[in-house]
Amino acid sequence: MRRRTFLSALPAGALAATAVQARQSSPTAKPTEAAPAPARPADPYAGVGIGDRVTGPKFMGRSTVWGANGAAATAHPAASLIGIDTLRRGGSAIDAAIAINAALGFLEPVANGIGGDAYCLLWDPKQKTVVGLNGSGASPRGLSLETARSKAIEGYLPRYGAVTVNVPGTVDAWWSAHQRYGKLPWKDVLLPVAELCEQGAPVPQVIAYYLERNMAVFDRGVIPIEENDNRKRIWAAGGATPKVGEVFANPYLGRTLRMIAEGRRDAFYDGPIADSIEAYFKRIGGWMTRADMAAHRTEWVEPIQTNYRGVDVFGLGPNTQGLSTNQILNICEQFDLKSMGFQSAASLHVQAEAKRLAFEDRARWFADDRFSKTPVEWLNSKAYAAERARLIRPDRVMDRVMPGDAPHHGDTTYFSVADSDGMMVSWIQSNYRGMGSGLAPDNGSEPLGFMFQDRGELFALSDGHPNVYAPGKRPFQTIIPGFAVKDGEPWMAFGVMGGAMQPQGQAQIIINMVDYGLEPQAAGDAPRWQHYGSSEPTGQAQEGTGVLHLESGVPEATKAQLRAMGWTLGEPDGGFGGYQNIMKQMNPGGRWTYGAATEMRKDGIAIAY
Repeated sequence: MRRRTFLSALPAGALAATAVQARQSSPTAKPTEAAPAPARPADPYAGVGIGDRVTGPKFMGRSTVWGANGAAATAHPAASLIGIDTLRRGGSAIDAAIAINAALGFLEPVANGIGGDAYCLLWDPKQKTVVGLNGSGASPRGLSLETARSKAIEGYLPRYGAVTVNVPGTVDAWWSAHQRYGKLPWKDVLLPVAELCEQGAPVPQVIAYYLERNMAVFDRGVIPIEENDNRKRIWAAGGATPKVGEVFANPYLGRTLRMIAEGRRDAFYDGPIADSIEAYFKRIGGWMTRADMAAHRTEWVEPIQTNYRGVDVFGLGPNTQGLSTNQILNICEQFDLKSMGFQSAASLHVQAEAKRLAFEDRARWFADDRFSKTPVEWLNSKAYAAERARLIRPDRVMDRVMPGDAPHHGDTTYFSVADSDGMMVSWIQSNYRGMGSGLAPDNGSEPLGFMFQDRGELFALSDGHPNVYAPGKRPFQTIIPGFAVKDGEPWMAFGVMGGAMQPQGQAQIIINMVDYGLEPQAAGDAPRWQHYGSSEPTGQAQEGTGVLHLESGVPEATKAQLRAMGWTLGEPDGGFGGYQNIMKQMNPGGRWTYGAATEMRKDGIAIAY
């Protein structure tokens, strides 16, 4: 059986297009003989480190940005600017979040868009609490398990095509959040973004890279996609995707956003756009209907919570993997990571083993809680974490990891934004694998400007599995926002985008800041690890001890010690996620300031004022 793991919404940077389209999705998988990966060119800058800073850690690429009135940290400079502009026009942090997300659907189509799902954690300054929002959509009610199985490849759902498409939840998530927390009129939030889509914007380096490779994967057709003309018309109108620095416009998406601005959420779910979506799937042989769209509703949910060395860490429960972040931290709390040393073999060993333990529970239990109840309280408990921590050997990798035996009673864009009222928003939104399913709907004559997600790939097909496919069911989801509270005050709205990297990355950020005293930008710039090879919620079993990938900045002595412990180490593969963070700092006199940090591995910037 070929291995599939669930990587970032953006494919790992080192994966060549031919390798990405192969049946495996693990970056450790070998390309098929029929589609060998091209040799990577020699790096002319090999061995050259970064420049020196006069203050802060040497690996830190830039300073945290500080402001007193508001902040935005996103994966694209223009999106950050739109967020700040929305705040300055009197908008709330939610208004800014909606505008940012709408803009990123145009600016960063390789990671997100209105064809995907969204989740949010936010600090409500009036209630003085963290609030959760689940904006994930369900599978079409007309698609049966039998039909889904007939589309399987090697026992699992394919990466692309109509069978992977669920109801897009993003627009309704916008609407639900705006109804509760918006200040600006709905139209005033979306119309500036529609204008940006029509005017166009230069394409930055990382986005141009992934756009070219996503389209190349679709074009090769190893996995059949029912319709291909619309995506080419939107993102490769001249026969090629835009290059770095070229101005790209998407007037089709601009027109769709104008329809949503005028007709509100019903224009998308129970109006002309829903009609177009139903007609499109009927024409190409898919299953989504207007009735599926109209039935969708966003859920306001109670976040799950744990405490890590005095910091309250919040996440979203199943159908997301937010519980995995808590479990990793709960296990790590059983060890004195600080005394082990930053980036030491002992510290990374414990963190990676905690991930392996948490991910076996993830594969065993996580699913849509409307269909299968996950024992969240037990899995999130300190007692269970202590039990699991005792399995970790200090000098050797565990040979095999099993999920816990529960008691019987029972890819992606991420951004942060904060406003002058103290609201802090942690928002994540994705089409899942790169650009999504490959399917871009039209109205019969012109594209609508967006691509549908392929989240349905994450269903299992095995009878009895909690995450087994069913009509009207939400698949297991990888995207998770993060939030942390300290001393009763909001501390960080943060996240690390990138499939299975997300809970691993979130835990590393918390550990870097709590155990090792790093500030927000340094915590994100620090070298990261990612472990592949755990069992998956689609039914795949673990592969031995897996592969531990380390970024090049991890000390060579640490790598040597990890190998001696039995770890199989992988080279840096570009799959270490994308981080954004806004931290609230309480200052003398009671006035707070915001410190905003952004991902040096992406194109974006953080702005505060």
